[in-house]
Amino acid sequence: MDASTILLEVFLSTISYWYVIIPTIFLGLIVGGVPGFSAANTIIILMPLTLAMDLEMGLVFMVTLYCAARMGAGIPAILVNIPGTAGAAATPLDGYPMSKQGKGQQALAISFVSSSLGGLLTTIVALLTMPILARVGFYMHSVEMIVVMLFGISLIASIAAQDMLKGLIAGFLGLMIGSIGTDVVYATPRGTFGFLELYDGVPLIPALVGLFAVSEAFIIIEKKVIVNKSEDGTTPTANWHDTFEGVRISLKRWWHIMWTSLIGLVIGVIPGAGASIASFVAYQQSRSFSKTPEKYGTGHPEGLIAPEAANNGVTSGTLVPLLVLGIPGGATAAIMLVVMQFHGVSFGPSLFESQPEIGYGMFMAMAVAYLLMVLTILPLSRYMSHVTTIPTIYLAPMIISFTLVGGFVPREYMFDMYLALGFGVLGYIARRTGYHVAAILIGVILGPLLETYFLRALKKSDGDITVLFSSTLGNILWVALAASLILPIVMDMRRKKQGVPAE
Repeated sequence: MDASTILLEVFLSTISYWYVIIPTIFLGLIVGGVPGFSAANTIIILMPLTLAMDLEMGLVFMVTLYCAARMGAGIPAILVNIPGTAGAAATPLDGYPMSKQGKGQQALAISFVSSSLGGLLTTIVALLTMPILARVGFYMHSVEMIVVMLFGISLIASIAAQDMLKGLIAGFLGLMIGSIGTDVVYATPRGTFGFLELYDGVPLIPALVGLFAVSEAFIIIEKKVIVNKSEDGTTPTANWHDTFEGVRISLKRWWHIMWTSLIGLVIGVIPGAGASIASFVAYQQSRSFSKTPEKYGTGHPEGLIAPEAANNGVTSGTLVPLLVLGIPGGATAAIMLVVMQFHGVSFGPSLFESQPEIGYGMFMAMAVAYLLMVLTILPLSRYMSHVTTIPTIYLAPMIISFTLVGGFVPREYMFDMYLALGFGVLGYIARRTGYHVAAILIGVILGPLLETYFLRALKKSDGDITVLFSSTLGNILWVALAASLILPIVMDMRRKKQGVPAE
C-alpha cells in the first residue's frame, strides 16, 4: 500500500470523528482563554475519560484540545490584554493596541487565520520531514539553547528602542525576579524572603496574569470602555467587513505566516523549549527584519501574525520527538505518551509502518482540527469582539476575579493569588511610569532558563567560558543573532542616508 493511499485512509478515518473534534474545539477555546488552565491540566482532569475511549478517538480528542487551547489563549490576549498561557505572552504587544483602536474583530480574524495556517503548514512540513526534524533535539545542547534564549531576550532591546534606559531597567528587573528561588547548582535560596512557596522560583501564571491582566484592569477602570471612540464620538461597531478585512490582511502576508510558523516548528521539536520561547523569538525576528520596525507595538498586523503563527507551529513540533523517539516535547505531549503507553503503543520509526493510523493519525487529526477551526471559529470573531464594548465598571472586576482564580489553579496556593495582586500593582506602576511590562515578563520567563543552560554548559566544561563558542551550530546561531541585531540598524541608517522617511 503506497503512502498516498495510507494518508487518504487516515484522513477519512480522522474526519469520521467530527462529532468529537467540533465540541473539543470549543472546549479548547475556553480552556486556552482562562489564565491558569491549559490543555495539559485539562487532559489530566479528563484522563479517566480519555483512557476509556478507543485509542484513536482519545488521540483525536487530545490533539484537538491541544490545538484549540493554543488558539484560544490569543483571544483574551487581544481583547483585554490577558494572555491565556505563556505561549500567548507576545500576542498582546500588537493585538491589544488593535482592540483599543476599535479593530478587535479584525485582530481576532488575523489571529485565527495566522494560527490555523501556521499550524496547518507546520503539520504538513513535520509529516514530510520527520526523520530530519527528529534529529534537531540531538544537536541542540546547552550552548545552542543559550543562543536561542538570547534571541528571545534580545526582544527587550527592541522594546527598549523607544526609551533605552526604561526598557533595559524593566528587562533587568524581570531577570532579577526570574532569579528568585533556589540556586541551580547548590539549591541555596535566593531572594525568597523566607517564603517556601518561592523555593521553586516565581510561578509563571501569577506573574503573567498580574503583570498583564490585573494591571490592565486597574488601567481600564479609569475609562468607560476599552476601545477608543472615533472622531465623531461614537464607539466602532462590529461588522462582517472587519472579519473579511482581517482574513485579507493575513492572506496578503502568507509568507510572513510561513516563515514565523517554521520558527515555531523547529523550537517545538526541542524538548522543554515551548511556545513562549517560540513566540518571543518569532516576534523579535519579525521586528528585526521588518521594513517598518517602528510600527511594532502600535497595532501592527505583522506583530500579531508572528507570535500566533509561531506558537501554533510548536504544536506539531512537539509530536515529532514523541512519536519518533518516545521523548515528549512538552507537558501535553507527556500526557499523550502516558495514554499511548497504556494502550501498548511502541514508539520509533516502525510505528508508522506497524500502526500508521496512530503515527500519521495524530498529525492528520491536527490538520483536520485546524481546518475545522477556521470554519467554526472565524465567524465568531464578530461576536467575541463585543467584549471591548462592555463598560469597564463591570469588565474590570470580572477580569480581576477570573485571573486571580487562574493564578490559584496551577499550584492551589492562596499565596499565588496574593502574588498575582502584587505583580498587578507592579505592572500598574510600570505602565503609569512608562516602563514596558512585556520586558519584565520576558526576563521572568526566559531568565531562569538561560541561567540553567549557562551553568550546565560551564559545568560540562569545568568553568571554561569559551565553551559558548565551541559548537559549530552554536557559532552559526551566534552569527545569526548578531546579524538580527546589527542588520536592522544598518538598514535604518541606509534608509536615512537615502532620505526615505520612516513610515
